[in-house]
Amino acid sequence: MDRAPNIVLIVSDDHGYADRSALGVRDDVVTPSLDRLAAEGVSCAEAYVTAPVCSPSRAGLISGAYQQRWGAHWFDDCSIAGPEHPTVAERLAEAGYRTGYYGKVHYGRERAGDRGTPPEHGFQDSFYGLAGQSMGRLNYLRHSSEAVEQYGDAARAMAVQPMYSGREEVDAEGFLTELIADRALDFMATDDERPFLAMVAFNAVHNFCWQLPPDELARRGLPAFDDWYPGAADYLDWYDGAISPNLPDGRAYYLAQLELMDAQVGRILDAVDARGDGRDTIVVYTTDNGGSSCNYGVNDPLRGSKYTLYEGGIRVPFIVRWPSRLPAGLTRQGLVSTMDLLATAVAAATGAAPADIDGRDLTGFLAGEAPAVRDELHWDTGWQWAVRRGPWKLAHVDEGAPHAREIRRVEHTDPGAGLRLTDLASDPTETQDLSAARPDVVAELLAARHEWRAQMDAAASITI
Repeated sequence: MDRAPNIVLIVSDDHGYADRSALGVRDDVVTPSLDRLAAEGVSCAEAYVTAPVCSPSRAGLISGAYQQRWGAHWFDDCSIAGPEHPTVAERLAEAGYRTGYYGKVHYGRERAGDRGTPPEHGFQDSFYGLAGQSMGRLNYLRHSSEAVEQYGDAARAMAVQPMYSGREEVDAEGFLTELIADRALDFMATDDERPFLAMVAFNAVHNFCWQLPPDELARRGLPAFDDWYPGAADYLDWYDGAISPNLPDGRAYYLAQLELMDAQVGRILDAVDARGDGRDTIVVYTTDNGGSSCNYGVNDPLRGSKYTLYEGGIRVPFIVRWPSRLPAGLTRQGLVSTMDLLATAVAAATGAAPADIDGRDLTGFLAGEAPAVRDELHWDTGWQWAVRRGPWKLAHVDEGAPHAREIRRVEHTDPGAGLRLTDLASDPTETQDLSAARPDVVAELLAARHEWRAQMDAAASITI
C-alpha cells in the first residue's frame, strides 16, 4: 500500500446534535470550521456513541469494542480496558505511527500512572487533564498548584488541578481549548517522516461554559459568573443555579465555547491543508455523547439528551475528511458507531482491520462503495438499555433506579420509564410507543438483547 495516512481524531464534549450551523436547525449557531469539514468530507446521519455519558463512551471509542465486555456501563463502574483490548494508539504505534493525545481524559477515576492515562495506553506524546479526579470536567481557564491552593475545598469541583505533559504535572494557566490545540499542532508539525495519530479531546462544550477569557466576555457582552466557593452556598444549591433553566445567559455561554472550539478546529484544518501530505490525512470529528440539555445543548429534532438512551443522548455528529480517498460533501445513511473508528484507522494504516473487536472498517461505506457495516447496535448502562435493528429501537429504563432518580433531580433530565418500542423511520422523534401494537418486534429485539448481553457478560467474567 502507499504511505499510511496521518490521522487526526477530534472528540469534543457534550456537543448538541443540532448545534452545527450547516444543519440549519438553529439560527443562533455559528460553526464555520465544522461546516467546512462537512463540505469537504463525509457526514454520517446515523452515527452513535456506545453510551450516553462520557466515561463508557470514551472507553468504547479508544478500544474499538463494546465497553460492557470488561464490565463498564456507567461512571461508577467504568475504566479503560486492560492490555488484552489494545487501544487505537497501541495498535498504530505497533504499525510505525507516532502518537499524541491532547485534552480531556475520562475513562473512569484515573490517577497518574494508571492505564487510563495516555502514556500508559500507547500515546508517546501527551498533554492532558484527569477529569475523573474533578467531577468529570476540566476548568477552561486555570490549572495549577497555585489555583488548587486558592480554590481550597472547591478545587476538585472547579477542576483546577494541574495538567500533565506525559507523566509530569504541569501548570497551564490560559484558555484550555487553545492550549489543547497548540500542543496538538506542535506535535503535528514535528519533523518526523513517520505518519502520526493525533487525538484531540476538547473539554468544550462541557459545563461550566461561563469560564471564558475576559476579552471574550467583554466582546460578547456577557457578565462574569462566579465559580463555587465553600461557604457561599451548598454545592448542589449553587449547581442548580449554574445549569438550565436557571443560569442567566446559559445558551450564550455555551455558544461562545462552541464557537471558540470551532475556531481551533479551523486551525487544525489549516495546518493539515498546509502540509504536503494533507490530502492523505484523515480528519475525524465527533463528540462523546449527546448534548446536555442542562448545559443548554440542543439535540433537535432528536428527543432526549446526555444521560438518556433516547436518540438525543446517543446519536452524534460524525464527520470524516480524507481527500485522497473519500468524496466531498456526502451524507451517508446507515448505522455507524464511534467504536468503528479504531477499525477504520487500523485498516487505513495497515490495509486490514483487526478481527478481534466489535468495530468495523467504515472506509467502503464512507466512500459510497459499500452498504452499511451493520444493522444492529446495543446500549446498556446497567439501569437502562436499548437495541436498534434496522428502523426498530427497543429500550427499557428502570425508572426507580438510583441513577434515574438522581438524573431527574440534579440534572433536570428525564430518561423515560419502562419498555418502549419505536419505529425510527416513521417516528425519529420517538413520540409513539409501539410495544403493545407490535409484540412480534418486541420479542425479536428482546431475543437479540439477551443474546448480546450473554456475550458481554461472558467476556466480562474472563480474567487475564
